[in-house]
Amino acid sequence: MKVEWKEVHLPEFGVPAEIPGIHPEEYERRCEEVYRAVQCDWFVVYGDREHFANMHYLSGYDPRFEEALLILGPEKAKFLLVGMEGLDYSDDKKIEADVILYQSFGLMGQDRTLSPTLDKILLSIGIKRKDTVGLCGWKYFEDNEKVTEDPAFFIPAAIVDGLKKVVDTALLDKTPVMLHPTEGVRVYNTADQIAVYEWGASRASAAVVNILNGVEVGMSEFEAVRNMNYAGEPLSAHLMFSARKDQMIGLRSPSGKKIALGDGATTAVSYWGGLSCRAGIIAKENEEFIEKFAKPYFKAIATWYQEVGIGVRGGDLFEKCRTVLAEGNLKPALNPGHLTSTDEWLHTPIRPNSGEVIASGMAFQCDIIPTPLPHGVGLNCEDSVVIADKDLREELKEKHPNVWARIEARQTFVREKLGIDLNDEVLPLSTNPAYYNPLWLAPEKALVLV
Repeated sequence: MKVEWKEVHLPEFGVPAEIPGIHPEEYERRCEEVYRAVQCDWFVVYGDREHFANMHYLSGYDPRFEEALLILGPEKAKFLLVGMEGLDYSDDKKIEADVILYQSFGLMGQDRTLSPTLDKILLSIGIKRKDTVGLCGWKYFEDNEKVTEDPAFFIPAAIVDGLKKVVDTALLDKTPVMLHPTEGVRVYNTADQIAVYEWGASRASAAVVNILNGVEVGMSEFEAVRNMNYAGEPLSAHLMFSARKDQMIGLRSPSGKKIALGDGATTAVSYWGGLSCRAGIIAKENEEFIEKFAKPYFKAIATWYQEVGIGVRGGDLFEKCRTVLAEGNLKPALNPGHLTSTDEWLHTPIRPNSGEVIASGMAFQCDIIPTPLPHGVGLNCEDSVVIADKDLREELKEKHPNVWARIEARQTFVREKLGIDLNDEVLPLSTNPAYYNPLWLAPEKALVLV
């Protein structure tokens, strides 16, 4: 595999203006599906500002300042427990559910006199002593992580305690029903959901392109980020930007620091549906960096795009990426790729020795973070893709022709201009798919396979 650094024109694929909609019937279907799957009398889904995605997937409601509970019960019963500020916002939910005020979800100092305690609310909606209750937090413990044999939950203890007071049965962790990397219901996306993700991923990546194209020596990090043209898109992670010659920390937020020639640089923008990240060096020419770091890294990116697909075992993809990185004395700091959604990291089948198989409907981040790197050196080329079989591709084409046209144009670009042999089932969602321009003062030059 030979890599060259050369001038490559990145086309204007376009970005969608309006967010595609998910029909309320789809949210109702999701609630029914997950309720059948948990096999409990009641299913309690926790959500807050950071951990909203499970609740949003089922209801279209994402908590803002406060926590919330979505409770699914017998005979299609649905209850949404919100704080004071969530009452008005609950009108945005997409399911038929009884909204119940639970003031303890409100911020400190707000009135607490209008609603009963949690245990009384749970009893009032019909939960009985002998009922079985499954809980859904924002993640779950694998077997080798558990401290005791008793279930443990990634949910505030006050909520767990309130449920324990109401039922005599043991609470069950049913989070895997939502999040398991091959069996979770959220892992498999419909054509309509893919269109929503393409909206977020294309706009996030366009913002990154704008940042890189506008970077100049002497401007502040804040000034660089201002070029992204943020329009209020919902974020799935905070905005990241850093340029410096010391240790590269990708999670840093932008500051007033002035960008200097030779700085290592990294930026990432993440909206609902996809994150785009680029890291490199503030320079126009740097042959040593290109040869020693950028080219070996890009080989791993190209390998990922060429190997990912339906039927591929996650462990095999992990090992192939690890092997290619090792040729450049690098290794993956985290998993080389993970499932994505409205939350940036859902789970991943791409892990050492994993027999979990990649399947149609999965949305992925090509996310290869290399290590070790010396101070002042950045390497990253992260973008969003969906895996889709022929039937799903045809449905997407029929329902969302403009989305499909952009995806086809990106596939053609990746194959013909970047030299990456992309399978038909790999659908790039980003505006800059696999386009890695590691020298930020030469944004028109990228790495390609030849």
